[in-house]
Amino acid sequence: MLALTYQGSKDVRVETVPDPVLMADDDIILRVTATAICGSDLHIYRGKIPMMKDGDILGHEFMGVVEDVGVGVTRVQRGDRVVIPFVIACGACFYCNKSLFAGCENTNPGRGAILNKKSATAGAGLFGYSHLYGGYPGGQAEFVRVPKANVGPIKIPDVLSDEQVLFLSDILPTGYQAAVNAQLGPGSSVAILGAGPVGLMAAASAKFLGAEKIFMIDHHAYRLAFARDTYGVIPINFDEDDDPADTILKATGGHGVDATIDAVGFEAKGSALESALTAVKLEGSSGQALRQCIAATRRGGVVSVPGVYAGFIHGFLFGDAFEKGLIFKMGQTHAQLYMPELLEHIGNGMLKPEVIITHRMPLSDARKGYEIFEKKEQDCRKVVLTP
Repeated sequence: MLALTYQGSKDVRVETVPDPVLMADDDIILRVTATAICGSDLHIYRGKIPMMKDGDILGHEFMGVVEDVGVGVTRVQRGDRVVIPFVIACGACFYCNKSLFAGCENTNPGRGAILNKKSATAGAGLFGYSHLYGGYPGGQAEFVRVPKANVGPIKIPDVLSDEQVLFLSDILPTGYQAAVNAQLGPGSSVAILGAGPVGLMAAASAKFLGAEKIFMIDHHAYRLAFARDTYGVIPINFDEDDDPADTILKATGGHGVDATIDAVGFEAKGSALESALTAVKLEGSSGQALRQCIAATRRGGVVSVPGVYAGFIHGFLFGDAFEKGLIFKMGQTHAQLYMPELLEHIGNGMLKPEVIITHRMPLSDARKGYEIFEKKEQDCRKVVLTP
C-alpha cells in the first residue's frame, strides 16, 4: 500500500509499505477514505517530537470503511463506514472507567512524555505520533490497523459526507473539550490563542455553547478574517498588537475574560531568551501563550489548554495564576467521550466543521500538502488527503 512516512525533519515521503494485518482479536483493518494533516503533525514535521523513527507512518485524523475484523470485534462489521478517534483506549482500565480515555493504561507500550514519571503509567497510545505514544502506524495511508475496535470507531450514517465527519477523529472533539473545560455557557466571554484548526474548532464550540464575546489572537490575517466572518470573533493580530492580553483587559473593564483557550502550545512564538533556551534544550516549550492566558483571564476564571506542551517552560508565572485564583484544565482529548454527541450535532446542522477545509489533495501529494500547510501558503487552513 501507499503511506506517508517520516524520514527526518521536514522530510516526509509517500512510499510503498507492507499492508497492515490483524494482530489481535479486537483489531480491524480500515480502508482509509479520507485523512487530514493536523497542526500536531507539524510538530513532527518540524522535528520537534522525540522518538520518531525513519519510516514511521504519520497521521491521526482519518476515517474509512472496515475491510477486515478480528474474531473478537462486536461493535463494527465489514463494510461499515467509521471515523477513528486518534486516542487508542481499551475501555476497561482505571482511567477508561472514568471516561478519561486519553489516560488509558493498556494501549501505550512507550514511556509517554512525562519527565518526572516515577512509577506512573503512561497515557494512551496515539496513532502516528512517535514511539513515546506506542509507535502505532498512522492513517495517512491506504490502509491502517485499528486496535481496540470495540471502543474507538464510530459508525457514520450514509447521509453525511466524509468531510462533514472526518474531524470527529481529533480537532472537533479537541476544540469542544477545550470549550467545555473552559466552562463556557450562555453569555460567557473567552479569548482563544491560535486560529489554526483546533483554535477554529474551539471558536465554533464556544459559539455553539453560547459564548457572547470571543476574542481570537493570531498573526495570520487570513485566518483571523475567516474566524471573524464565520464565528463572529473579535480578531487581534499580535504582529500589530504586541500585548493582546492588555487589549483584552481594557476591553473588559480591566477584569479580563471568563476563560482563555491556549490552542497554540509549545511552539508559540516566544522571546529571544526562550528561543535561545530551546536551542540549548534547557526549555522544552515556550511560555508566551500561557503568560498571555494568565494575564487575560479574570480572577477565578479558567485557562483551558488543548495545545501540546512538554518539558520545562520559561516564565510560567505560576504566582500570577495563584494570585488570580485561576483554574487550569488541560491534556489530551478524551475523544471517545465526545464523538457521539458531536456526531449528533453535525447531523442536525448545529456544527459544520468542514467549512475550515481549504485544500483537497490525493494522498500521493501529501508531501506538498505538508509544505503548504507548514508555510501557510495559499491561505491554507486545513488539508484533507484522499487515498
